[in-house]
Amino acid sequence: MAEILAENLSGKAVMGSDGKELGMLYNITMDAKSGRLENLVVEPDEMLRESEFPTDERGRLLVPVPRVQAVKDHMIVDR
Repeated sequence: MAEILAENLSGKAVMGSDGKELGMLYNITMDAKSGRLENLVVEPDEMLRESEFPTDERGRLLVPVPRVQAVKDHMIVDR
């Protein structure tokens, strides 16, 4: 995947590969020791009823970065 500045990802819509809106990107977590990106933290869409992704203490989805398939108008993640 091409390099993309984090500032260009802020507030980007996140969609599943099945075409369903998951929500808006809130943050990205990383491992402090290795510097590897770990999870997209996604504020879930109001219409999202269920998801296979775990959530944090505030109900935001934790989508593993390796599941990202594409970043264009939306971030597309494998579902």
